Amino acid sequence: MKLNEIRDNHGATHARKRRGRGIGSGLGKTGGRGHKGQKSRSGVALATFEGGQMPIYRRLPMRGFTNPSRKRYVEVTLERLQRAIDSGRLDASQAMTGETLREAGVIRRLRDGVSLLGSGDLAARIEITVARVTKSARRQIEEQGGTVNVTAG
Repeated sequence: MKLNEIRDNHGATHARKRRGRGIGSGLGKTGGRGHKGQKSRSGVALATFEGGQMPIYRRLPMRGFTNPSRKRYVEVTLERLQRAIDSGRLDASQAMTGETLREAGVIRRLRDGVSLLGSGDLAARIEITVARVTKSARRQIEEQGGTVNVTAG
């Protein structure tokens, strides 16, 4: 084998199409775009156009409503709090807020606040400040001698 004899396997490479380089090339004149019209031009975007027929997104009725001022809370269960305390990521003797939960890795982002849910069991006595709390979560925390402060709604 000689260096000047090294070649790619047959079919391993493709020659790029040189459009608009004469009729003999097979892609000359209109460059494979057909003839005239909007689609033969550059910068065409006909995503939802249905040939003049009423488009599907206008034929279907509007349903629902998106409330622009809706609050999005991060839900945290008592079981998740207890796991974080057991693993040493949270200190039960210190007051807890949404920011301390984020720093401990219990939640990823704070959003509009923390909503505390009562699923699971809590064995530690904690003092926590959250945006919302369920009745069962409040009851379990207070049974352990802890306190819950609610900041919003």
